[in-house]
Amino acid sequence: MPYRVVGVRFKRAGKIYYFDPGEHQLKPGDTVIVETARGIENGQVVIGPTIVPDEEVVTPLKKVIRRATDEDLEKIAANKQKEKKAFHICLEKIAAHGLPMKLVDVEQTFDGNKIIFYFTAEGRVDFRELVRDLAAVFRTRIELRQIGVRDEAKMMGGLGCCGRELCCSTWLCDFASVSIRMAKEQNLSLNPTKISGICGRLMCCLKYENEIYEEARNEHPEIGARVLTPQGEGRVTAVNIFRKTVMVELKETRLNREYSFNEVITRTRGDQCAGSDRNDQGNGSQDPDAGERYAEAEKADPPADGGK
Repeated sequence: MPYRVVGVRFKRAGKIYYFDPGEHQLKPGDTVIVETARGIENGQVVIGPTIVPDEEVVTPLKKVIRRATDEDLEKIAANKQKEKKAFHICLEKIAAHGLPMKLVDVEQTFDGNKIIFYFTAEGRVDFRELVRDLAAVFRTRIELRQIGVRDEAKMMGGLGCCGRELCCSTWLCDFASVSIRMAKEQNLSLNPTKISGICGRLMCCLKYENEIYEEARNEHPEIGARVLTPQGEGRVTAVNIFRKTVMVELKETRLNREYSFNEVITRTRGDQCAGSDRNDQGNGSQDPDAGERYAEAEKADPPADGGK
């Protein structure tokens, strides 16, 4: 059963949650008051009324309480000021208790029934006394939530090495898994200072083009592989997946020449072609003696790493 929903976001680059718009005529940019698991909160409509399949909806689907009134907007602004005051009070309490934690941000629900303090720390922190002190000051529910360094960067914002605002603080809703293997696949420098973001973790943008590189791996020989070209045998010294070309150092002349993927033939042990899809096209298939020449060269000078 499809549902009619609106998408609401509570933070600038936060996740989008679906709510039932009911009879309200809402459009992107409207501020709305909704009920969540944390209480009554204010958010911004980012997806206007639309129909989505039931598998995309977490039931029960809660309704939008109302579009924010002028009084609601004034209360939201007042809550922002309270959050700033709560931040400084919490800093003082952390220093008083000598806790090894760094306060990052403070959020207060629209109805004021809960204040959430976000912090980072190297390990577990016993903050029970801190919670009691804060509850005595604000006389409301207090929640302290430990977050990671990537979440800290998302909340704080900043500029990346590209000169633009951080992806995570502007549009990236979820953090994807990023590994050092992605940097290796893209032939990037493995210097940590060049492939790490301001959070100290591998940059999220390493993931953006990774799919293209993974698909291209099946189309081109690896760097260092021995290949046959129209000008003879050589070794691959560089690969350009966007131009679909490889740079080959020819064995006889020691000159580097550029060839398209389908102009070279890669052999593995047993004289089996690694790129069988390409062996029926290009210059490799037009040379009936190519396999024989390669076999002779392999006897004279066995390739490194099994000929891969």
